[in-house]
Amino acid sequence: MERSWYKNYVEGTPKEITIPEGPLWKGLDDAVKNYPNNEALYFEGVKVTYSELGELVDRAANGFAKMGVKKGDTVAIMLINCPQFVIAYFGALKAGATVTAISPLAMAKELRIYLQDTKASTIVVFNFFYAVVEAVRKETNLENVIVAQGWDMMSKLKQILAPKTVYKKEMKSVPPLREGDIMWNDFIADTVPEAPTIEIDPAKDIAVYQFTGGTTGLPKAAMLTHDNLKANCEQCSVWMEWMAERGKESFVAALPLQHIFGQTISMNLAISWGSTIVLVPNARDIKHLLELIDKQKPTFFPIVSTLAISIYSHPDAKKYDVTSLKLSIAGAMALPPEVTRKYEKVTDSIIIEGFGLSESSPVTHANPLDKDKRKIGSIGLPFPSTDSKIVDLEDKSKDLPIGEIGELAVKGPQIMLGYHNRPEETADVLKDGWLFTGDIAKMDEEGWTYIVDRKKDMINASGYKVWPNEVEEVLFEHPKIREAAVIGIPDETRGETVKAFIVLEPGQTATIDELRAFAKDKMAVYKVPTEIQFVDDLPKTQVGKILRRELRK
Repeated sequence: MERSWYKNYVEGTPKEITIPEGPLWKGLDDAVKNYPNNEALYFEGVKVTYSELGELVDRAANGFAKMGVKKGDTVAIMLINCPQFVIAYFGALKAGATVTAISPLAMAKELRIYLQDTKASTIVVFNFFYAVVEAVRKETNLENVIVAQGWDMMSKLKQILAPKTVYKKEMKSVPPLREGDIMWNDFIADTVPEAPTIEIDPAKDIAVYQFTGGTTGLPKAAMLTHDNLKANCEQCSVWMEWMAERGKESFVAALPLQHIFGQTISMNLAISWGSTIVLVPNARDIKHLLELIDKQKPTFFPIVSTLAISIYSHPDAKKYDVTSLKLSIAGAMALPPEVTRKYEKVTDSIIIEGFGLSESSPVTHANPLDKDKRKIGSIGLPFPSTDSKIVDLEDKSKDLPIGEIGELAVKGPQIMLGYHNRPEETADVLKDGWLFTGDIAKMDEEGWTYIVDRKKDMINASGYKVWPNEVEEVLFEHPKIREAAVIGIPDETRGETVKAFIVLEPGQTATIDELRAFAKDKMAVYKVPTEIQFVDDLPKTQVGKILRRELRK
């Protein structure tokens, strides 16, 4: 079926994709065969070629199988961005397991939910978070615990010195290893590079339980098949094919790999292209991130707007050469036009906004990777093989005409099977192949889609609908404002009123009256924040998404 947005695709981009055959790990196997000597991973001075990565993954698969991991089991990964994450991820898949990647910052209460829901039998955990696993182990199905360290793959001398010098303080809170648990290097040493032979049905077998709901409440595990994840990699591939060269690119993996955006774009896509992955263990250390970009010369950077702000706002930003970047792909949250302008000035590259959800592996929309074709402020166009529509907020069976605001619904090969153990929640969001996103949006006659806000974040002020994103974008235009977040708060006369939390640029001062006067010149009076609170920083998820629910508290 012809869609209005096809004519805005970059020339040569197909309308439909063909999902590559085989399991998700075939992309890695192909890269090992085609680019054996290419650098696959870079981590704090450690370099791993594709040939070496392929062997390590097969060893991990062999090790998991020896531990009793079989098809249908779940392997949890609770690591920072490090080589062991990539090796454990593909090793577990090759052993037939389903992977669930868990934030290393998860507290015991959260970890308990993740492990109980997925019945994970095995976990690979970073040593600094071993105590959290210990705290919940009795209430879980865990049989195997593998403990990794940041220096595992470094030189023998660094392996000896690191825990006694650089990480001496952190090591004091790491409990001794329980009998039966195993260190990562011992786990790998006790293997041969021979993965078991596993039959996978890519359309039905679940590769990943991806937990979602971190910004909205109780976590739910989206069931993503091998085909879901491969389809999204292929959609991303055809989108960027015209400006990228297989075997020649380098991706910055600053977004946490346990987040689906980082997992798909920074890892799975990069590997399917035979690209280098520059692993960033702590994206909050902006100086180190700038140093890495300056030295390693990456070309692609999956990013979120809060990270873009941190890069161009850093006092030492001008000291580093970041112009190797061809493209930054922003997702997970809105990318204000002012952030686009400032970031592109510093990097001399292009940053485009896309859109996705954990439930869609994640990308469904993106702007063309072309400054002449993109539309700043839009999430772009539906991906190849992806359909999109706007439905009535109260009646999901009613499609809305062009230009009207409603709920965004999407359909395509990247959409999850459903939520694990949550049939009612699955029925709420999936119907006839359509995923109802919970995001409020509008679409123009050419298929460009604009996110208005999350359904649950709408502010009802005296009967007027106020969307936080809209207010935030105006506030971002003020030269003294670095970050802004808007919520609705109870109001006796209006029902709800608008409150803004503001982070000022370093060294700047501003008054509430000054900011309200600025806003009044640019928006209807009922949208202007009634209350403004200055804060040093905003609560965020590990990926950098602002947590409005924390602000409401």
